[in-house]
Amino acid sequence: MMDGITPEAARHILPAGPGKVVGRGVARIEDGPLLRGEGRFAADVNFPRQLHMRVVRAELAHARLLRVDASAARTMPGVVAVWTAEDVAEIPPIPFRATKVRGLEPYCQPVLARDRLRYVGEPVAVVFADDAYRAEDAAEMVVVEAEELPVLLDATAPPAEFAPGLDTEPTVVRKEYGEVGAAFRAAHAVVELELSVGRHSGVPLETRGAIARYDASSDVLELHGTAKKQHWNRDEIARLLGRPPNGVHLFEGHVGGGFGVRGELYPEDLLVCAAALRLRRPIKWIEDRREHFVATNHSREQHHRIRAAVDAEGRLLAIDDAFFHDQGAYVRTHGARVADLAAGMLPGPYRLPAYRVAGHFRLTNKTPAATYRAPGRFETTFVRERLMDAIAHRLGLDPVEVRRRNLVAAAEMPFARPLDTLGTDIILDSGDYEGLLDKALARFGWDAMQEELAARRAAGECVGAGLAFFVEKSGLGPSDGVRISIDATGAVELVSGAASVGQGVETVLAQICAEALGVDYARVRVVHGRTDRIEFGNGAHASRVTVMSGSATWEAALAVREMALETAGTLLQLPPSELTIAEGVVCRADGATGPSVTLAEVARRMGPNAPEMRGRTPGLTAERWFWSDHMAYPYGVHLAQLRIDRGTGAVTVERYLVANDIGRAINPVLVEGQIRGGFAQGLGGALFEEFRYDPQGQPLSTTFADYLIPTIAEMPVVDVLIAEDAPSPLNPLGVKGAGEGGTNAVGAAFAAAVDDALRRPGAVTSLPILPAQVRRMLDGAA
Repeated sequence: MMDGITPEAARHILPAGPGKVVGRGVARIEDGPLLRGEGRFAADVNFPRQLHMRVVRAELAHARLLRVDASAARTMPGVVAVWTAEDVAEIPPIPFRATKVRGLEPYCQPVLARDRLRYVGEPVAVVFADDAYRAEDAAEMVVVEAEELPVLLDATAPPAEFAPGLDTEPTVVRKEYGEVGAAFRAAHAVVELELSVGRHSGVPLETRGAIARYDASSDVLELHGTAKKQHWNRDEIARLLGRPPNGVHLFEGHVGGGFGVRGELYPEDLLVCAAALRLRRPIKWIEDRREHFVATNHSREQHHRIRAAVDAEGRLLAIDDAFFHDQGAYVRTHGARVADLAAGMLPGPYRLPAYRVAGHFRLTNKTPAATYRAPGRFETTFVRERLMDAIAHRLGLDPVEVRRRNLVAAAEMPFARPLDTLGTDIILDSGDYEGLLDKALARFGWDAMQEELAARRAAGECVGAGLAFFVEKSGLGPSDGVRISIDATGAVELVSGAASVGQGVETVLAQICAEALGVDYARVRVVHGRTDRIEFGNGAHASRVTVMSGSATWEAALAVREMALETAGTLLQLPPSELTIAEGVVCRADGATGPSVTLAEVARRMGPNAPEMRGRTPGLTAERWFWSDHMAYPYGVHLAQLRIDRGTGAVTVERYLVANDIGRAINPVLVEGQIRGGFAQGLGGALFEEFRYDPQGQPLSTTFADYLIPTIAEMPVVDVLIAEDAPSPLNPLGVKGAGEGGTNAVGAAFAAAVDDALRRPGAVTSLPILPAQVRRMLDGAA
């Protein structure tokens, strides 16, 4: 296996070249600079006369801020400035993106702490010096005087005061439909569980970085090192700093992992921009690993009290859930998105006549939280699938059969739920859930495996298997635009408002463009992550790029193709309907010999100096937009087989399968990579990773010695089954997102497998499943 790609998949990797490319595992076109060591990450960006910024961070979880004394720091060699809250009082708190949840504004984070310190790691002051080490030395000289206040660390505890007139529960996310009370009264059985998911986050190889430069000659502020949401960040930076958006340009370089936590608008981004404007020198800030642990968005932490009403056959009648979402100290740019996604997506793939949920969105004295790969779904898939396992045990049914009886049928698609999330109605667009379940069970050899595990248990081994179903969401609208141009050499340029966080954006968009145009995909130059090249864009989040940017690419490429055929028809004296484009050449569609013309020549004939273009807009170029009112819903099933060491409680994954229907795979090899990478992060959240705090709110997970992430030694060979049985009817390509399905159900599948190994249904009630916890369960079983 090479780089996580199976030999079977590797055989489908093709060298760059012409031909039909959608649906084929062609080689990535963005990897050349990375393989040659020529990548440009945030730390690689430097400008003459630049200053380095160092952040002074709070060391108390909750305190009244009395005074910040920076006098000693200001006198140190190389120090140009030291700022506290008074120096940036004119900059408003950082807002959140569009949300239907109201009343969150007072909970937004200021760029520097003002009256209170609310979590360890909160920015209190910033130092600017001519050297990174001098800045760090000076930061240590800044004295922060504060009076400790009571610390709130438990989101299930009664809310406390956040500020006068405000408590630590900004909102409760409520969703409900059907006759919940009647369903519970009529139920054959009621199953109740209390479940929790620990606090963790994306830990990218590359920490955050921001480099700002003000070009006075053009009155443009530049920010380098951005990712994910360049255009929204541009607009907010401009608004918060009192500049027009066209006077702010954001530039994306290579990104060493995003995972939802990178690319948001953080205090540090605004501070480097403000400093570049005020100090008239470039400002560079690179986050160290400890800062990342205490300052970059956390996620996941939820506690659920859920119950289900079922009939005698194990069919769901209603679900009633109350959960507590630990948001941390402030509401950052995501608003209440994770809680809203959890509430809206909890029903998953199952038919559910009645549903009620109350998501208590609560603040604590911890690092603020937001999205992390499969936000709200990793958590609620664990909760929902634990519930399905409990129903099976309660009624003496097979866990697979209980799921089968409750799955929404293919004939019922599209299946509308009376729910919404992220501002859109939930309409499951397409799917054959039971069909994929059957494929996955057969691929895994489920029945034969059960016999094998029984024999191994009889011989004294502690082994088990489990499965979990999931539904994802992707293709969040409302729109995306792409501009495609062909120059006089025949090269194709595609400019997109999408962003890259390593998922293969350039290759996938190039494949789609090449398929529509009939050119070599390696000749398509994809430009992204630059607000100076395209006015609008929605970046990369919510597994949207292939659906939204890909569909816009398809439409724009077809428009360019039509223009090229029209002009070529004039040149060749043939109707455009009789022409096609193959390998960048316009020729007869019926294959007959005859005159032809290259796209390069067509582009030259459409250039600004061509007589034929007099009175017309020159250029072989088109811009098209794709709009979508509803998201697409990929889905899948995870199957796990594992072994437990009775002495240590350590869990070893022996086999794992992810079956995922994504509608249509533009590049199957990239999809496999996305799924395996997602699994690795799900593995961490299921078995290793958890941010912990002591009773005073001091973080206990600030290095890789105490915050464990899986290594290659813990990664099993993950079998991937990519299904294309249910193309989405919502876009011209039939695609659905593939970025989060590998993460979604890992915790749920492992929980079921650990239960099975222990022969204790319902034993696992929380994630991560740590060895000490397993040891206690083993002792309890004994």
